[in-house]
Amino acid sequence: MGAGQSTSQAETPHQGLHVLRVTPSSPAFHANIEPFFDFVVGFEGDSLSSDHAIDASELEKIVERHENRTLNLLVWNSKSKQTRVVPIIPSRVWSQQNISPNDLQSPSNAQPSLLGLSMRLCQLETATDNVWHVLDVLEGSPAESAGLVPMGDWILGWSGGVLSAENDFYDLVDAHVDKPLRVYVYSYDFDTLREVVLIPNRHWGGEGLLGCVFG
Repeated sequence: MGAGQSTSQAETPHQGLHVLRVTPSSPAFHANIEPFFDFVVGFEGDSLSSDHAIDASELEKIVERHENRTLNLLVWNSKSKQTRVVPIIPSRVWSQQNISPNDLQSPSNAQPSLLGLSMRLCQLETATDNVWHVLDVLEGSPAESAGLVPMGDWILGWSGGVLSAENDFYDLVDAHVDKPLRVYVYSYDFDTLREVVLIPNRHWGGEGLLGCVFG
């Protein structure tokens, strides 16, 4: 993932729109925008100076004006530490093709997404500070059943977004005892991001709710 023309940039942008989710079949999906690792920092013709802060409302207007026309987004990637130009065609056609019969019967004033992105404004330098490296997985544990790989896997976030503080993940696990918890896991070995369903519980026969060690 992450296709696009790279641009040289000496410093990391201060702010950006952190991509939390990319909807399948959306324009963002076809443009190979990568959740968690990609940050929209502007659009072609915009300034890339280090003191520039992206204006989310301005970007929204730009996207609307480019409906069904190519828009070149500037996307910074936290793995490569580079900004690339990503051509994308904002469109609502993709979402209309995926409307279910129930959706057609439900009146709504909401407009379908033009990009298929879920994003949040953040400081790039600290956006990925709170991730959890899987160091060990105990035999027979919920973590093993979910397929977590020791040393190779990193938990980046969950279905509700990213976690902003060190204890947030543990609080989240406590709140999901005997309930499914969907987390996003990055595999360092294969450079892939996958969704993993954990079911924290106290009955698996070992220590802890998950049976794994984080670092």
